[in-house]
Formats: sequence, structure tokens, C-alpha cells
Amino acid sequence: MALKRSWLMTLLMVLPLALVVSCSESGKVDQGRVVKFDKDKWTATIIRDVKHDPQNPDYSHLPPLTYALPKDPMEMGPEPKPGGRMNLDTKNKKIRIFDPTTQYFKDIDYTLIDQKDNVGREDPLVFDKDEKKAKKFPAVDKEKKTISIYSGRQKILVTFSLPDQYFSYPDSTWDAGDEIRVYYHEEGKAQRCMNITKTDIFR
Repeated sequence: MALKRSWLMTLLMVLPLALVVSCSESGKVDQGRVVKFDKDKWTATIIRDVKHDPQNPDYSHLPPLTYALPKDPMEMGPEPKPGGRMNLDTKNKKIRIFDPTTQYFKDIDYTLIDQKDNVGREDPLVFDKDEKKAKKFPAVDKEKKTISIYSGRQKILVTFSLPDQYFSYPDSTWDAGDEIRVYYHEEGKAQRCMNITKTDIFR
């Protein structure tokens, strides 16, 4: 009986504390692909994923959202890599990019040169076993007017050509920015940040 009474007293003391912690921790979560990372201001601008489906994301929320990132290293994952590619539609041979000038999306038709499906991350086509690291993509050849892109999520390696004017764009235009998840109480100010792309092996 004494043991039972002691257990009940402990529960009565711990339960209110747990409730207080739970309430103080309540906040909001946002997630999206990084299109801009300002290291000086320590901010990240994202296009929100409106589906929250890792295998079929939908980066279509506008306007872009900018978050001040946490300065505490314990609350901050690896620095995010920005990129302009929102979607690679191999069925319709279109690539969607975010244009920072217009702050809007641009759908571009491409001419397919080559496509390899079911390409895993350690496939020799995309992984250098001697160097023990992934090969660099996107690979932009301005002389041949070709761009090669590898999507680990889609397991696709595709090479295509575009009209000449697009080869004046930065190479990062054709790269997929890292996806991050932020936890916040105050709009635009992340208390925690996780770089999902660099921590989730399935992305």
C-alpha cells in the first residue's frame, strides 16, 4: 500500500510538469525546398511543400517564405543548399524552376537526349567508387547545350537540351534545393531547423 501511495504521489507531481512542458513546446511546423540561403543574414527562403508526401512532393506555395534560422548549433542542422528546380516531369518533358527575378515559377519544355531509369544513388553513373562520393549534378555543358540532372528520389538520370537563352542562367537553377523542416512559434523565426535532404537517405 505504501508503495502504491508513493507511486501516486510521484505521478501527481510529474503530470502537471509534463503538461506545462507540452504547452510551452506547442508551436508550428513548416517544410519546403530552399531557393535561397543568405549566410550573412542567416536566413533561408523556401517554397512550401503543400502535399507533405516525401515520394510525391508539391512545391507550389507562393509567395516564398523566409525564415530566420536558429543560431544555436544544437537547434540547427547542416546548412541548406539552395536550388531553383521545383519539378522534373519526364513524362511531359518539362522542368519547372523558380525564377527569383519574377518570384514566380517557369515551366520549360526540354528536348530529351538520354534518360536512364532506376538509377540508385550508388550506381556508377552517378557515384564515383574510387573517390567514394557522388558525382556532381547538375552537369551543364554550355558548348554542347546540354544539361544532365540526377534525381535520387525519382531514381532518374536525364540529359536534355534547352534553348540558348537558358544557358545564361546559374547552374544552381537546375539543381533541387535541400528540403528543410522548421519549428517555430513566431512567424518567420525558426526555433529549430532540420535539413531533411541531408539526413533522410530516401531523398
